[in-house]
Amino acid sequence: MDLELQRVGREQLDEVRHTLLGVYAEVYAHRMEDPFFSIERFDERLTGHASRNSWEAVIGYVNAEPVGYAYGAALQPGARWWMHQLDPLPENYTEETGARTLALFEIMTREQWRGTGVAHRIHEELLAGRAEERVTLLVDPRKVDVKAMYERWGYASVGEQKPFPDSPLYATMVRQLRTPTSA
Repeated sequence: MDLELQRVGREQLDEVRHTLLGVYAEVYAHRMEDPFFSIERFDERLTGHASRNSWEAVIGYVNAEPVGYAYGAALQPGARWWMHQLDPLPENYTEETGARTLALFEIMTREQWRGTGVAHRIHEELLAGRAEERVTLLVDPRKVDVKAMYERWGYASVGEQKPFPDSPLYATMVRQLRTPTSA
C-alpha cells in the first residue's frame, strides 16, 4: 500500500473541507439520524476547531482517494476542554498555556482501511509535527476495541466527560509526547 500523507493548516481548510466532510459522512452514516452526528453539526465543529491558529490536519490518500484523516489544535489558556470532566482533575493538570496540550479533535478511517495501520500512520504523522507536551482525545468508552487501540498507542484514561448537552459520554485520554518544561 502506497499511503500518501498530506498535512494542511487552517489556511487550506476550504480546499480540503469537502474531503473531510465526505469521509465523515461515510464513517458516521449509521449515526446520521442523531442530530449530534449530522453533517451540519460536524461541519460547525470543524469550522470551530479550524478557527484556531494552531489547527492542522493530516489526510491519508491511497491512489488519490482519501482513506482517513486526523486533525487537532493546541488548547489555549482558558480552554473549555477540561471543564466537562465528570470528576474534575487537579488545576495544575488542566492549566493550559497554548503550547502544553494538543487536542486531537478527530481521527477517522474509512471502513475498508481499518486494521491496516493507516490510522496509526496518520496519527503519528500529525503528532510528529507538533511541539506540545501531550495530546488528549475523547473516545466513546463503549467502543472497547477503539479505546484499547489508543491505549496501545500510549494513551491513558483520565476520566470521563460530556462536552455538549446532546453528546455521548466520552472517556478522556491523554498521551505524554515529551517531558514537560519547567517554568
